Amino acid sequence: MKNQIKVIAFDADDTLWVNELYFHQAEEKFYDLMKDFKCKKTLSKTLFDIEMKNLHLYGYGIKGFILSMIETIGIFYPQNISSELVGKILIMGQELMEKPIELLDDVEDILKTLQKNYRLIIATKGNLLDQQRKLKKSGLEDYFHHIEIMSDKKNNDYIKLLNRLNCEPNHFLMLGNSIKSDILPVLEIGGFAAHIPYHLTWAYESFEQEVKHKKLVQLKYIKDIINFL
Repeated sequence: MKNQIKVIAFDADDTLWVNELYFHQAEEKFYDLMKDFKCKKTLSKTLFDIEMKNLHLYGYGIKGFILSMIETIGIFYPQNISSELVGKILIMGQELMEKPIELLDDVEDILKTLQKNYRLIIATKGNLLDQQRKLKKSGLEDYFHHIEIMSDKKNNDYIKLLNRLNCEPNHFLMLGNSIKSDILPVLEIGGFAAHIPYHLTWAYESFEQEVKHKKLVQLKYIKDIINFL
């Protein structure tokens, strides 16, 4: 069946380049700033709960992350929020936006190889300007026929994407690090999916159950897709 594949889509963050590591480092800095007021476990739960509450308003990405941090500060400073702390959080956000793009191993070589026989696209979620900035800094734009920055990655979002590409699900392969966002929805609509795990995963994207499907391939590294195809 894999011989039917014509379009290959790539998630961007933690599939093509490093992303979650930077968020993890920023979150640790936040805990250090607040350690005199609450323990790390309490802060972590509070921040995550606020991120989830705000997800439908802010979407995914740095801006929502920073605004949720500031709201978390307000929880622990209900009468007198610290302007100094807020200022430090805003600086952290600016630093996140200015991070260099670090491509993961073998990414560009794989894109060069696959570009010869497949139509390549990016299908990633996040803030539009932030993702566009990262893609431009990555130097990978020219490898892709189409760039899709999605507000979410549910079944219907992928169906809309395939309609725009005039592509049937059985001609589509999605590569990504998130079982929840990159793999399950694509399998459910009839596409192929390749899971490439990353060593850090945002709690929202965590998925502990084993997934078995005739159109799913588990890869250790992105370069292993060549053997599958």
